[in-house]
Amino acid sequence: MVNDPFERAAVFGAGLLMAAFFVAVTVGAFGLGIRVPTCVTDLPPFDQPAQVEVAPGQYVVNVVAQMWAFNPREIRIPVGSTVTFNVTSKDVQHGFFIVGKNVNLMAVPGVVNRISARFDAPGEYLIVCHEYCGLGHHAMSAKIIVEPRAAGAPAPALAAAPAYWAR
Repeated sequence: MVNDPFERAAVFGAGLLMAAFFVAVTVGAFGLGIRVPTCVTDLPPFDQPAQVEVAPGQYVVNVVAQMWAFNPREIRIPVGSTVTFNVTSKDVQHGFFIVGKNVNLMAVPGVVNRISARFDAPGEYLIVCHEYCGLGHHAMSAKIIVEPRAAGAPAPALAAAPAYWAR
């Protein structure tokens, strides 16, 4: 039992404040449709990372880094293709470095980093994590397999100015 009038006012005020916060959260959640933020890897297209051909010779690859793997682990494209990589992380900060190309990104949780690269020579390109991410860091890799074009298949035309330069 509270006997002091100032203490009684403080307890009553705290109760009113808690009730006001409860009403505000309830109205926000159910009346206004406000939701708790979610991880970007729970939303499309990162919930199922994949490679998509958006035009002849142009690909978009959504990559999710997580301890201790890249998803997808293998990317196959024809020679002469331009690939835009959208890279994010599911858990901690990772690196995204393609050996032999000028591609070097950080994979950060909640952030999508983007870069494009053109692959003119057939072969395998190794993707490695260059940011220490735990005990299995040394084995975190993926690969890009650039396959020669079939005989008689036309090479993709070079665009006059890539779309990201026009921004």
